[in-house]
Amino acid sequence: MIQFAEPSAASATDTQRPPRHYVPEDFQVTDWAVLETYFQELAARPVASADALERWLLDRSELEAVLSEDLAWRYIRMTCATQDAGHSEAFQYFVNEIEPRVAPYDHALNEKMLASPYLGGLDQARYGVFLRSVRRASEIYRAENIPLKTEISTKQQQYAATAGAMTVTLDGEELTLPQAADRLKSPDRAVRETAWRAVQQRRLHDAKGLDALFTELVTLRHQVALNAGFENFRDYMFAALGRFDYTAQDCFNFHRAIRETVVPLIDDLDLERRQDLNQPALRPWDLDVDPSGQPPLRPFATGAELLEKTIAVFQALDPYLGDCLRTMRQMGQLDLESRKGKAPGGYNYPLDETGVPFIFMNATNSLRDVVTMLHEGGHAVHSFLTRHLALGADKHPPSEVAELASMSMELISMDHWDVFFENPADLRRAKKTHLESVLETFPWVATIDKFQHWVYEHPAHTETERHQRWMEIFDEFNQRTVDWRGLEGIKPFLWQKQLHLYEVPFYYIEYAMAQLGAIAVWRHYRQNPAEGLAAYKRALALGYTAPIGQIYAAAGIRFDFSTDYLRTLADFVREELAAL
Repeated sequence: MIQFAEPSAASATDTQRPPRHYVPEDFQVTDWAVLETYFQELAARPVASADALERWLLDRSELEAVLSEDLAWRYIRMTCATQDAGHSEAFQYFVNEIEPRVAPYDHALNEKMLASPYLGGLDQARYGVFLRSVRRASEIYRAENIPLKTEISTKQQQYAATAGAMTVTLDGEELTLPQAADRLKSPDRAVRETAWRAVQQRRLHDAKGLDALFTELVTLRHQVALNAGFENFRDYMFAALGRFDYTAQDCFNFHRAIRETVVPLIDDLDLERRQDLNQPALRPWDLDVDPSGQPPLRPFATGAELLEKTIAVFQALDPYLGDCLRTMRQMGQLDLESRKGKAPGGYNYPLDETGVPFIFMNATNSLRDVVTMLHEGGHAVHSFLTRHLALGADKHPPSEVAELASMSMELISMDHWDVFFENPADLRRAKKTHLESVLETFPWVATIDKFQHWVYEHPAHTETERHQRWMEIFDEFNQRTVDWRGLEGIKPFLWQKQLHLYEVPFYYIEYAMAQLGAIAVWRHYRQNPAEGLAAYKRALALGYTAPIGQIYAAAGIRFDFSTDYLRTLADFVREELAAL
């Protein structure tokens, strides 16, 4: 049988793309006609043994890696410059001309593999998780959904372009919305209110258009689900996302556990904030300012400084982690600073061939930017630790695992945040702010997830019904001590800032699940730093060669989001807060 390489620390500094064995080294994706010959060869190739089937799998995976990386760069360039027509056209060419033609071959190749008499000859311990996912993909594939998915992808891009073009002018300066949001940390309440209102008014300017766009997406997605034999898009997505380890009812139970366990803690923190600010009522623009009245933390000045300091933090944790980011810097695999024309948000985009990912974010010199960089850096480390895996599918674990990598990094790195905050008082403020935000993750995730369930369980809902249900769910989990009087026209549209609803539906509950796991990783690390870090790396190096529960067990924790487990870990965070 074919042997698979194991990870090594030296691999983090390797900038060379591994040699191709099937696709020519100089091959580039320029048109479908040439690309199709490789799919045709795979479809026609005789497979006469288990070894031949494994070789076929590896060749197919290599072709998929070439395509995946080509698409990745088209997406990266487009999001780095959303107003560049050439980048947008290149991305759309792939979406409209390549992906729809690949999909039928993907299905045909899946069917060929599943029908092979030699399938049982593959190492089931090695390939079991992969084959489970292939069977599920085969079950839900429908040819009539290919053009629908192309149309959906095009409309999702419209959201990125709309959001990326949003700016406001404050004190004569044009600012992106992330830049304007930094003013919400100002000790001057009038400055905060002005910035908050400006951002919301700018969002309202496109609210009707974004509502209409979302309605179109819901309609298209519902049709995809119906075509595949599902009652609704939620059920379809649970299958498409490979959610083998929990159900929709488990999500509802998790929502309830969050409401009962974490929401009261947030209410207490908000009441404490109101008292510290000495205000008769909290307003939405009072939630990001340091309640001590001090100016916002400024942990870095430029994107280069942010990267340099993050490398120092990673190096202090483990030299291998520092090497990962140094390699990315050497290869130019980062775009960190906010500017007009960039898409919103941040991401770590894995590059399956190169094995060295790309980090994109919109830094404006805030604590949140530090956390985002550490978060995406955790994803990047995950990419490095899985680059040795032979199959591309093994390098892409589900989000419950991927987000464990990133959220754990935020927490286990805190002992070294003095690189950013040399003043002990500032370091304490930074840790306190972040730990409070960790708790705040749970209610917001529950809000977005519960909203999505309702949206797709009621696909024929009106915009008015959508706004009403959103406000009910928002009030159930968020800002229950905040005064929203006079702002009633803004609240119904707050969901539109969450790009996941538009671009990656149902990819959100994983954040809460992984946040819970990350707290457990951190607790393990605090009890035994060497073993905690080693277990973290061992778990990530598995990629998706094991079920979620086994990966969490390798990290020394449980895949468990019960009320009791949530309460135990939330109490741990509360104790850490009290000790600061």
